[in-house]
Amino acid sequence: MEPASIHQQKAGSLENPEVVENVPGHVIPILEREFDDFDTESTRYLAGQLEADEFIKFRLKQGVYGQRQPDVQMVRVKLPLGGVTPDQLDAFAGGIERHVPLRKGHITTRQNIQMHHVPLPDAAQLIRELGDAGLSSREGCGNTMRNVTGDPRAGTLPDEPFDITPYAGAYVRYFVRHPTTQSMPRKFKTAFAATDADNAITGIHDIAFLPRVRDGVRGVEVRVGGGTSIMPRVALALFEFVELDNGDYLKVTEAVVRIFDRQDFLRVNRARARIKVLVDKIGIDAFRELVEEELEGDWVAERDFSVDEILYHHDEEADAPGRGAAYDSPNGDRRAFDRFGESNVASQRQAGFSTVEVMIPRGDLTPEQLRGLGEIMRRYCGGAARTTVHQNLVLRWVRDESVYEVWRALAALGLGDAGADEVTDVVSCPGTDSCKLGITSSMGLNQAVSERLVEMDITDPLTRRTHVKMSGCPNGCGQHHIADIGFYGASIKVGERTIPAYIPHVGGAYEGGDVRYGQRLKTRLPAKRVPEAVQRWLRFYESERSEGEAFRAFVDRVGAPAFEERVRDLTLPIEFTLQNMNQFIDFNRDTPFEVQRGEGECAV
Repeated sequence: MEPASIHQQKAGSLENPEVVENVPGHVIPILEREFDDFDTESTRYLAGQLEADEFIKFRLKQGVYGQRQPDVQMVRVKLPLGGVTPDQLDAFAGGIERHVPLRKGHITTRQNIQMHHVPLPDAAQLIRELGDAGLSSREGCGNTMRNVTGDPRAGTLPDEPFDITPYAGAYVRYFVRHPTTQSMPRKFKTAFAATDADNAITGIHDIAFLPRVRDGVRGVEVRVGGGTSIMPRVALALFEFVELDNGDYLKVTEAVVRIFDRQDFLRVNRARARIKVLVDKIGIDAFRELVEEELEGDWVAERDFSVDEILYHHDEEADAPGRGAAYDSPNGDRRAFDRFGESNVASQRQAGFSTVEVMIPRGDLTPEQLRGLGEIMRRYCGGAARTTVHQNLVLRWVRDESVYEVWRALAALGLGDAGADEVTDVVSCPGTDSCKLGITSSMGLNQAVSERLVEMDITDPLTRRTHVKMSGCPNGCGQHHIADIGFYGASIKVGERTIPAYIPHVGGAYEGGDVRYGQRLKTRLPAKRVPEAVQRWLRFYESERSEGEAFRAFVDRVGAPAFEERVRDLTLPIEFTLQNMNQFIDFNRDTPFEVQRGEGECAV
């Protein structure tokens, strides 16, 4: 008999290394020794005993990222498929209160939660505390396999062939800490769709999977080579069908990353070191031949691709709330609740249950909101929720009878707004609030545009279905490439002074499996004039579209020059005067704008 003391050691310690647990929110195995290593290495660095370059590479693998502000870090916690539990939201809340000066957590467009402005000594303690709740920042940054994203409603959708969640979890467990994915030419992003509606936006990923069934066998279509940034490409079909239960999808992915890892020509220019560059250079057919050849290698026999021990199994239905004795219901004017139900609530395939999407402005949550959401999840969801790639949170397994109570509880937290994934649900990256690569305050622009859109009181259903997104630089963190109206940060030189500005895109798309990149306009708008430009373009669309014409189809018909003409006066030069001084100051700032762009550590 084994000594009982072994089982009393903390999971993830050397004495108790069995760390794969099929409980909610515990997809990535936690290794206690990694926290010890981080403490040791950060202490050595602060004492001047470790070179900066070496420490940067080390901490990036632990999800700790340098900011544009000196002596503080961003901690990025990975949430595979966005999954998070009430206890984990409480852990975020406590960690933020103790270690995060801004007192907020930020949901990203990759379903992570980030915390900014964390002093390095606090970062070491923060990741350890979050690890106690089963949360991992392992490989949240660096040239690694980044957070694996997916449809936040997987497992509940009426038209899904099967629940992709267990297989996505196995994928995460197979590749985290995998020796081939620790120092690739660049980061590597993965997505799992649940249906052909493709709410995971597979087209913008390095590798992605869509569920398929062939002769009763579960499998996936594999796509590779997508990505935004300076060379946007849509992922192409590598294989139409690859089996899941025999682990072939893991084998194929490893072949892909092995090929990617060997492309030394990609390491020369880190800004273009994505797998999309290789696929674009040689073509998808030649790339497929490389993969098929790689699959014949001796390395295959050295691996165990079986998924039985690493599938992520969690029976959410077993944890779903039972029927209560009584529920509150709307009394009197129910227009606000009905509007919320129309835009934020969707029926699950399991009778009697719905998902509720919580619209989270700019993706930011305070400790009080995090704890409040946790309590709502415990009472109404059985503890099941997932973040989204649009910076929201989807509550799962909400009984239909309790949706009104959930809405009331969300409203008490300031999170009861209708319009999830609609025009007022604007998406942005952090921009110059924290990012070294940022040029402009995209978060500030987000707030200004959101406020203008709310003021417009848009009731037209087609206009409500448009999407506005922005990034603080030409990279794609804010998803501006695929928005109906998108912007990326730039600047305008006025003599010796500089104005914060944005370059617009129109006509992008990502819904219904149709991923396409918007047209870049030959226009550069001063930042403070962007909200007015958005209003003009939306009113232009409403007044001159054809019956039932979607925004992207309208863009195709009228052409980009028509959009440029509508804002020509907004692009006119601005003279620096006391009256115009505000134009030379970015959103949420109180000093004159200047471009301060450093080297982003995402390419280290």
